[in-house]
Amino acid sequence: MLSLLHIENIAIIESVDIQFGGGFNVLTGETGAGKSIVIDAISAVLGERTSRELIRTGAKSAHVTAVFTGLPQLPWLEDNGLGPQEEELLLQREIRGDGKNLCRVNGRPVTVAQLRELGRQLLNIHGQHDGQQLLDPECHLGYLDSFGKTGGLLESYQTAYHTMAGLRRRIAGLEMDEAERSRRVDTLEYQIKELERAELRPGEDEELDARKNLLRSSGKLMEAIQEAQFALSGGEDSRGACDLISEAEGAVRSVARLGPQLETLGEKLTSLRYAADDAAECVRDFADEFDFSPEELDQLEGRLDVIYRLKKKYGPTVAEMLDYLEKCRAELEQIQDADDTIQKLEKELSKARTESQKRGGELSKARRKAADNLQKRVQEELRQLDMPKVQFVTEFAPNPGQDGMDDTGMDQVQFLMSANLGEALKPIQKVASGGELARIMLALKNVLAEDDGIGSLVFDEVDTGVSGRAAQKVAEKMADVARRKQVLCVTHLPQIAAMADVHFMVEKGEEKGRTYTQVAWLERPDRVDELARLIGGAAVTDSLRKSASELLDQAEGYRKKAGKK
Repeated sequence: MLSLLHIENIAIIESVDIQFGGGFNVLTGETGAGKSIVIDAISAVLGERTSRELIRTGAKSAHVTAVFTGLPQLPWLEDNGLGPQEEELLLQREIRGDGKNLCRVNGRPVTVAQLRELGRQLLNIHGQHDGQQLLDPECHLGYLDSFGKTGGLLESYQTAYHTMAGLRRRIAGLEMDEAERSRRVDTLEYQIKELERAELRPGEDEELDARKNLLRSSGKLMEAIQEAQFALSGGEDSRGACDLISEAEGAVRSVARLGPQLETLGEKLTSLRYAADDAAECVRDFADEFDFSPEELDQLEGRLDVIYRLKKKYGPTVAEMLDYLEKCRAELEQIQDADDTIQKLEKELSKARTESQKRGGELSKARRKAADNLQKRVQEELRQLDMPKVQFVTEFAPNPGQDGMDDTGMDQVQFLMSANLGEALKPIQKVASGGELARIMLALKNVLAEDDGIGSLVFDEVDTGVSGRAAQKVAEKMADVARRKQVLCVTHLPQIAAMADVHFMVEKGEEKGRTYTQVAWLERPDRVDELARLIGGAAVTDSLRKSASELLDQAEGYRKKAGKK
């Protein structure tokens, strides 16, 4: 469970520590006090998308730290080099003003993506936008697959489907009318001939460029070579470095027996003479071999001009032009053999279609079985949420895609409901009121969360539109869920707040011209005052306090009774 949350410089929160308890935790407070900021901070430390706009005005960065305890084994930690697992799991995220993020798990740096992968194994956040997803039929298939755990069947189907779709694309690429085929053949033949006529060699352009630069600098080059040759070998009236070094060597060698230092010096001069003689020979060879003619330069520039014109059409390097030539040859051969190729691909497509339909049928069968179970489970949840007359059904329709398939399978799915006895089933978005939608969403989320292995759930004002008896039923349902999972809930309803095991109040204040948010753990007397505010507004009276106290007693009685079941 989430044991500790430290928030620093997030929006109007300068610094706050929240120690959550097991079971049912609620956060209440005035609108704008910062309750949703706490949820934003939890999302951030779990690796979800955030913005540097979240950083408190005047601060350079924002920090969130979360400590989780009592976790099951998480293979992810060792798989990502962060194991072995310890009693406490520490998640940290720093959001900087330059947009960069620093994330750590147990003190070790991780990427935001890694933090998000881990975070989704620790805690689920359900917000008001989830209700909009429930209204969108495009999301219903995802809900059903999540409940039915059909991921393996879906992956198997998609492998077969993508094979089939790839074959379709290949066939479509080969199926062209005769006029189009003739035009394409003419284009390819022209390009192939032009490139073949050029007789390109890999790396030729670099070699020619280097030779051209050498020839263009031939005068300066030969002048430098002659100077080097004169310096090393000398001329008619002067001696070069080779002779002078040799003379120095002879002089030292003649007295080398007089001391070891002279013998070492003689050896050095011998090595120097060898090096000088070798350099002089290299200079002579280069001078003898270098052959320059204006005709060669003209030929080089002409060849480079041909290559330059081809580069503008077929690629920036000779290697890429040669690759393009091979592609043209392959495409031409494919077009010329198109009829035979299409026949072969059609046979492969037929097999792939059969395989996709088989896999899709298996997936559909599993989905229908899951839909029956989902319907029963959701209706039982709705009965507990004081909606005994509601009918909830998953409607299947054939997929309108080619051959009745697309990437999602062979099914179109949407949730239908009838809110009142005797009314026809209709799409949820056309029937459900705000309060009904909140309870249906809660029922669906509870069913999906039962077996997901995640120990903490966060509900961010999902009780919108709920009041009265329905609010009491939602509170009881959350308390029931909190018997097996940690539940954190942001609420404005006194019935839900009263049912909590741990109650926090989020309060906003001002000091020295700045706004600050504090989060306080409420004991019973303060809980009574906060519940009285939720019941009656700002003017808290003794009568409201009495009602709040009774509400707390009723909630405590329900929790005790539920705990004995």
